[in-house]
Amino acid sequence: MKRSIFLKIFGSYFLLIVALSGLIVLFSSYLIRHYQLERTEQELKEIAAVIRSTLKGTAPDKTVDEAVKALGVKINTRITVVDREGRVIADSREDPRKMDNHRTRTEIAQAFEGRTGVYLRTSDTLGQDMLYVGVPVYEGAEVRQVIRVSKFLKDIKLVSGRLNRKIALTSAIVLAIALVAAFLFARTISRPVGELTDAIRRVAGHDFSARVLLKGGDELKQVADSFNAMTDEMQGLFGELTRQKEELNGIITSLQEGLLVLDRDERVVMVNKSLERIAGRPVETGKFYWEEIREPGINDLIKKVRDERKNLSHEITVNEMVFLCSASFLKTDGGIVVVFHDISEIKRLEKIKSDFVLNVSHELRTPLTSIKGYADTIDEGSLSEENRHYLTIIRRNTERLINIVGDLLTLSKLEEREFALSLEPVALPFLIERVLKLFEDQARSKGFSLKMEAPEDLPPVLGDPFKLEQVFINLLDNAMKYTDAGGIAITVALSGDEVIAKVSDTGTGIPQEHIPRIFERFYVVDKSRSKKMGGTGLGLSIVKHIVLLHNGTVRVESAAGKGSAFIVSLPAVKP
Repeated sequence: MKRSIFLKIFGSYFLLIVALSGLIVLFSSYLIRHYQLERTEQELKEIAAVIRSTLKGTAPDKTVDEAVKALGVKINTRITVVDREGRVIADSREDPRKMDNHRTRTEIAQAFEGRTGVYLRTSDTLGQDMLYVGVPVYEGAEVRQVIRVSKFLKDIKLVSGRLNRKIALTSAIVLAIALVAAFLFARTISRPVGELTDAIRRVAGHDFSARVLLKGGDELKQVADSFNAMTDEMQGLFGELTRQKEELNGIITSLQEGLLVLDRDERVVMVNKSLERIAGRPVETGKFYWEEIREPGINDLIKKVRDERKNLSHEITVNEMVFLCSASFLKTDGGIVVVFHDISEIKRLEKIKSDFVLNVSHELRTPLTSIKGYADTIDEGSLSEENRHYLTIIRRNTERLINIVGDLLTLSKLEEREFALSLEPVALPFLIERVLKLFEDQARSKGFSLKMEAPEDLPPVLGDPFKLEQVFINLLDNAMKYTDAGGIAITVALSGDEVIAKVSDTGTGIPQEHIPRIFERFYVVDKSRSKKMGGTGLGLSIVKHIVLLHNGTVRVESAAGKGSAFIVSLPAVKP
């Protein structure tokens, strides 16, 4: 990198200096030659003017030729005199009689036109390059003769060559000095750049102690100072990130829950020891998760999260252990994070509790049926008023216990998913109308109304008619118990892909602190009213489990003294 920058800078300056020096030499040579030619041309014009004055009135031709030869030797210049016909009448170097006609020579023709003729060519007589200047000699208004003076170019070239050699020597000296300066300048630029490059390479290798110390106050010094400040900041940030990473790794390692992190291609990015313990083998990063964890339930969960792009949870059994798997979709990079919560012990306790409740319910059913049977066979006419009161209490509580046992058995079967649902398209408004008929007499006796509103084109839901009837029976029974005036209204409507049934009453309502627990088994808001009405505290829990079996949801909206509204959402059958 350093050598490359040096060569670029020095090479650029080298080419520029050499090119400029060459141009200067060539241009100077051209200017010197041009100057010499102009100067020689001017000298020849002046010489021709002097000769014209000297030869004026000289005759005959032989006398002119002698005068020209004598004068040519003195001034070291070739002189030629040509008459109007182009005949050479005098020449300082040659015998005029042996010379060709010069009328067509360029400089002669120009002079006969009344102007000074100038031309550069090779002499036919002498065979050398010469500069010719022709000056007209007037007789009155007419050009009678032309005096031509000429000079060898070798004299001009000799002077020009000397000057060019001096210029070339000077240019070579300047070129050498410039190249040395360019070399020093290139090193001045490339050395700090090289230091910066080496320091950057060290920082890239996580060596944040690299510093660049430059002298001067130019931009490179400012860059070096900024780089040093940046490395100081990066060293602090990297140390902080390292500390946080170590803390995070410590936290992840100590987690009892299994952690699985996947990238957008579903390759394993990160796992902890707990996940490897769950998988029963080491899990390698960089591989596809299905190569390391062969569990269909996990595949289904990850595929669903990938398709729906939202967070989901699902219970999965791995190596005879039950886990609540929470999968989260990372919108930033398209990855997925799966957390495995071990709920095996919770499931075991729930199973023990469920089995206990189921066994106790079965065991209680027989004696309770016997008690009820014997109580019904007692002849009330033979009993005193006090004993008849006791018998009434026995029958009522026996009936309540039988209802509780029945609801417990139903709830246990729902929790264990022992019910086989008979699914079919169900028109919810017609089902609710049948349920409303069961409560008409009770509503009439309490003096309030029962009504239902539903659109005619409402699509059906896929469900078990008997179980769905039980849902609305429990909801209406609950509303009847806690409503003393006003009425109960049911509205059914379509919202997106779901059919929404809303059971609203004008009863006592539910305080906000009780709403989160309203669907728990045996949980009642008003215990005294529930006992008076013969409630078991299991109706809403049964409603919740039936709705969940139908892939629906149930929720409540209520406030103390303002009535309650139970909202059941069930998937609609698509046309």
